[in-house]
Amino acid sequence: MNTSGFKTLEPEQRLLMGPGPVNVYPAVLRAMSLPMLGQFDPQFTDYMNEIMSLYRQIYRTRNKWTFLVNGTARAGIEACLSSMISPGDRVLVPIFGRFGHLLTEISRRCQAEVINIETEWGTVFEAGQIADAVSKHQPRFVALVHGDTSTTMAQPLDEIGPLCREAGTVVYVDTTATLGGMPFEVDKWCLDAVSSGLQKCLSGPPGCSPVTINDRVAEIVNSRKHVEAGIRPDGVIDADGPIVQSNYFDLAMLMDYWSPMRLNHHTEATSMLYAAHTCAQVVLNEGLEAGFARHRITSQAIRKGLTAMGLELFGHESHRMDNVTGVFIPKILGDGEQVRSQLLGDFGIEIGTSFGPLKGKIWRIGTMGYVCRKTNILRCLSALEAVLRRNGFEVPPGEGVDAAYKVFEQ
Repeated sequence: MNTSGFKTLEPEQRLLMGPGPVNVYPAVLRAMSLPMLGQFDPQFTDYMNEIMSLYRQIYRTRNKWTFLVNGTARAGIEACLSSMISPGDRVLVPIFGRFGHLLTEISRRCQAEVINIETEWGTVFEAGQIADAVSKHQPRFVALVHGDTSTTMAQPLDEIGPLCREAGTVVYVDTTATLGGMPFEVDKWCLDAVSSGLQKCLSGPPGCSPVTINDRVAEIVNSRKHVEAGIRPDGVIDADGPIVQSNYFDLAMLMDYWSPMRLNHHTEATSMLYAAHTCAQVVLNEGLEAGFARHRITSQAIRKGLTAMGLELFGHESHRMDNVTGVFIPKILGDGEQVRSQLLGDFGIEIGTSFGPLKGKIWRIGTMGYVCRKTNILRCLSALEAVLRRNGFEVPPGEGVDAAYKVFEQ
């Protein structure tokens, strides 16, 4: 085999200030280089137990079933929805951005009867709108997103969970974009199943998805439990419910794997488990509230800087995420791709565009995890000022950086 035409992988350093992934905590990168262990080595199973404890704290839950699904954040979404939803179940999916459409897509693939309610991108739902839809359609499940990076909006959940609990409806939430960066209360907000990813506010690599489910969901999942023949213990009888269509994303079998049974399901992604473990340690060592404040203050700084430069922010102010900012692309700059390209090529800074009705209309600037700090905000604003000026958009010199400085000095 000839590999002479291929260079050794040496990617240039980038400052990742898009909607994710973002730069990884150095401690996480170091953890991923640690030695491999067998998946049933006592050291390794101890790490699995520690993961469960760490993410209970991150999620602020007492749920026994809090563990990892191997695969990117979407793996956790698929595992939760495909393990809960049986063919014919009615699922209400409120859509306020791209990822509501994703939950709809996955639910339909589970052969659910999906009902959508929609609101304009840049807004979110009032609790009463969800309550009315639940009352009218009486869904078995409500599936919704906490923070949708496509619109940079965050959906309040503190009233929605309790009203669904009272109605007997099970609530699933995708918190990929907010976990670790915005307050999130699984138990207090009466949320039944939640999944996330490492690559945003937890500042890890994409590749595994922390999930948590309560006893209510565990009962639903176990009512569909079918253990594959090659690992089935003697005397085990399958449940009466319809088999989960995916073997890999079958939460019932994953629960057996993460339980003291250690029933072999798949080979755990060792380096990703090390990464998830270290992400949680870094976040908890800082303190959840301190981390939330850091994300909130840093977002305030970059927003003050952007507006001081003459740019207009996107979306309803009271519902903007604390870790991603949408900003309208000035008309003189077309779809804004030349600015993004020059930021990346000349300054090594990546910012994002968006999807659907917002494609070519807004940039999305992420301030998440390890990236969420003063030095990066000032670098981004100063580089953006230079690129904007080179492309014909007049910017008051130094105003953006000065405005951000004032926020940090306060």
